[in-house]
Amino acid sequence: MPILYILAILIFGSIALFFLFTQSDLLPKSTIERIKQTKESSIPERITGQTGIAQNGKIKIFYEVLGSSSSKGDILLVNGHTHSLIAWPKHFYQPLIDAGYRVIRYDNRGMGNSDWMKNWTKQNAYKLEDMATDGIAVLKALDIEKAHIIGMSMGGMIGQRMAISHSEHVHSLTSIMSTGHYFDKKEKNTSFKFYKGFVRNVVAYKPNPKIEESTVKLYVAVQRLLVGKGNYDFDDQKYITDTFYEIRHRNGLNPKAGLQHSKAIKLSGSRLEELDNIKAPTLIIHGTDDTLILIGQGKKCASKIPDAEALYVEGMGHDLPDIYMDKIHSAIFKNINLVIGD
Repeated sequence: MPILYILAILIFGSIALFFLFTQSDLLPKSTIERIKQTKESSIPERITGQTGIAQNGKIKIFYEVLGSSSSKGDILLVNGHTHSLIAWPKHFYQPLIDAGYRVIRYDNRGMGNSDWMKNWTKQNAYKLEDMATDGIAVLKALDIEKAHIIGMSMGGMIGQRMAISHSEHVHSLTSIMSTGHYFDKKEKNTSFKFYKGFVRNVVAYKPNPKIEESTVKLYVAVQRLLVGKGNYDFDDQKYITDTFYEIRHRNGLNPKAGLQHSKAIKLSGSRLEELDNIKAPTLIIHGTDDTLILIGQGKKCASKIPDAEALYVEGMGHDLPDIYMDKIHSAIFKNINLVIGD
């Protein structure tokens, strides 16, 4: 290979790396200061409901029940990729409780106080189908025959699988910022902007499980990449507090969960041809500014599920900010109330 050609590759590669690692914003000084202040403070309790362990074969799944009344029914919240049950913000679930529903949230396997699958290998990797049975095991542990399923991101994928393969346990389905096939070649998935920001933040903050502050910085920085362009502020204090809480009061943050959850999504493949088997009333919610799972994925889901309703939230990213909760809850309650004859 000619030396000039090699030099050209090195020069252009260096330029590309320079732009990759200098173009997206790092954490603002105000966020860095909040991290330092929170580090020196006592972390408030994030789990205040009735807790328990559900058994799915040999796998233990930790759950929390919020609200004492189930006069309207039960709602099962299913978390996203590398997020534990505390990822659900109170402004999302409290109105559900206030409306008379009992809300159950749980740690996906690999997260929080659920089993971490320490003997996991690529040869014995689990799928979303296995994670769906974890949620069903939680319902059975609580003697709940049927529940309204609400899943966000990967949790929406798991919720779809529940509605397809375990329909006898599903009253209704709400799939938020999710997809029927993440690797669909006909649809764009994660934006380059997110990938660029993610790599830059990993390099900048060098996550180390033994160093609280660097881990918190990375988690908060990644969440900032998911914010939409709407008229709302990023609630960095929630993510700062949640991450310190996971580190100090639970099992910490599982460094292998990301690989395991990504593998589960990959192995499970497409549900697009099965979505028309979903009979439960279904609602698709997606932000127009989602950079992790682009809105085209959500629209495709809605087109495949019979009679599915859709709410496309202008300005929302891959997050659940308080500013959009009124319209989101209105859509959810409307979908739940479509349940007839159960």
